Amino acid sequence: MALRIIFMGTPDFSVATLKALHAAGHQIVMAYSQPPRPGGRRGLDLQKSPVHQAAEDLGIEVRHPLNFRDPADREAFVALGADVAVVVAYGLLLPEAILNGTRLGAYNGHASLLPRWRGAAPIQRAIMAGDAETGMMVMKMDKGLDTGPVALTRTVAIGPDMTAGELHDALSIVGAEAMVEAMAKLEADTLETVVQAEEGVLYAAKIDKAETRVDFTRPATEVHNHIRGLSPFPGAWTEMDVNGKPERVKLIASHLAEKDGVLAGPGTALDDRLTIACGTGAVSLVRLQKAGGKALNAEDFLRGTPLPKGTVIT
Repeated sequence: MALRIIFMGTPDFSVATLKALHAAGHQIVMAYSQPPRPGGRRGLDLQKSPVHQAAEDLGIEVRHPLNFRDPADREAFVALGADVAVVVAYGLLLPEAILNGTRLGAYNGHASLLPRWRGAAPIQRAIMAGDAETGMMVMKMDKGLDTGPVALTRTVAIGPDMTAGELHDALSIVGAEAMVEAMAKLEADTLETVVQAEEGVLYAAKIDKAETRVDFTRPATEVHNHIRGLSPFPGAWTEMDVNGKPERVKLIASHLAEKDGVLAGPGTALDDRLTIACGTGAVSLVRLQKAGGKALNAEDFLRGTPLPKGTVIT
């Protein structure tokens, strides 16, 4: 027999899990997502979240309370009579009334190897820290922030040049497969959980705009991890001289260079191909984007914005 599932998620990352559970034959009795937000070119149109749109496409009803402080919202959740709630990047801390509002509780698909990188930005933080691997964990939720016991783990390698966007897409698919497996075991009453370790706890704080500017005084490995960890969104950036005035340029992709720029000084172009000196070592900027422009590979970018050897960017 299929489970009666309440699905709770908001961004693109969550959609694969919603579709996989639906395809596996489970009954999605309701989808919860963040409310439509202003969007469009002028910010005047209300845009449904990716999960909201995907659920409607599947014929699933959607609710989007601002929070669950209203007793009526909590009562409506419990009244669905669901077996389990599945939560993937919903965007709200859930009160105990919701966590305990189904027969079997709530299970979360979290994009890290817990207890490392609990919190809002585990994908970006793992890359920015230079982690060689991460993963998806299916966790039974409790009232803490990503502190519940783990039911299932899938590990994913982080390549040396992998961006947050690429890792996001890989983990989304892995997470969907893991959640389908976990729900099959839950339905068969064979799903076991293990309490998280008390050692190795790290918190993945939400990315702040103030930390997106690239600091070339740092070692090249840290600069490279910073760039790819924030790609494509919100994007690491620097300032370059464009037509005689400083302009913000987003750095979308890079790789470590063999050159050492210590003598040249941080931020100095070591050649005319966008190899930039760091505090130690150097990085090659592979893909860039000027404000309001398209993302370009280095060769195409340099056609319109030459950066001669010896130029200093900040």
